[in-house]
Amino acid sequence: MIVPGQFAGVTAQARIPEQVIPYVCAVSDLKPRMLGPCVGYEREGEVVLVGYPLHDPKDTEGMAQAVSLALRLPGLRRIAVLGPARPPQAPEKAAIEEDCYCSLPVPAPAPGQKTRNLLRRAGRELTVDRGGSWREDHEALVRRYLNERPLAAGIRRIFRNLPRYLAESPSSLLFSARLADGRLAAFSVGEYASLSTAFYMFSFRDPGIAPPGATDLLLAQILEEASRRGHTVVNLGLTVNEGIGFFKRKWGAEPFLPYVQTTWEPASQGISKSLAGLFRRSS
Repeated sequence: MIVPGQFAGVTAQARIPEQVIPYVCAVSDLKPRMLGPCVGYEREGEVVLVGYPLHDPKDTEGMAQAVSLALRLPGLRRIAVLGPARPPQAPEKAAIEEDCYCSLPVPAPAPGQKTRNLLRRAGRELTVDRGGSWREDHEALVRRYLNERPLAAGIRRIFRNLPRYLAESPSSLLFSARLADGRLAAFSVGEYASLSTAFYMFSFRDPGIAPPGATDLLLAQILEEASRRGHTVVNLGLTVNEGIGFFKRKWGAEPFLPYVQTTWEPASQGISKSLAGLFRRSS
């Protein structure tokens, strides 16, 4: 999808991945629209509102204003609001998911000694290619991940659309870690469209061949690229689970923004799960 130029300013101010318009349009069939100070995405009868106002992502009044505008859209059947808090308009029985975005400053603080040891080991065994093209071995690693894990339909759709996202977002960058024989041990995706915030978007590794520290090495490369481009912070994404949260905390990541996803059907005040997890990633 070609993103209209009017949304370039949204992407330039993005603080969370869901405000990077080319990313969302590439991994979904939703179309962007502005709702007051927030960007939303819609398809027939459904809206996903990214309720983090561009001027201040923690402004809950601005979020509520955008929700009010979304609820006035004709034919609205379902709404999912991603924001710093539960919107006041949400009914009591709305479905709620909570997490938080984690971030690191740029330049990032030096990791602990154990992580530095892992980085040295991985650096001896792997070569990292920045900005290479998507290949069959990347596709195979994603297929393996999908086959081995029970994931929500929305997450599966995002992962299957990774090649499209990389092709349609010129500010995205693929980092591939390969063994000396050329085999792909791990890869990660960084996003650099925002003027101030870089994004650690996705990471996959082959547990059968990736040496310890492979994912750390890729994150270090993403942070280095962010510093080179002049970003001041890297959004590492959601905590998701204890394992992913531990990986981010060991690098010194701290909570950046609350994440509250609230989903409901305005007409019937029932709960809809069709939009739940649409952008929630597991990496």
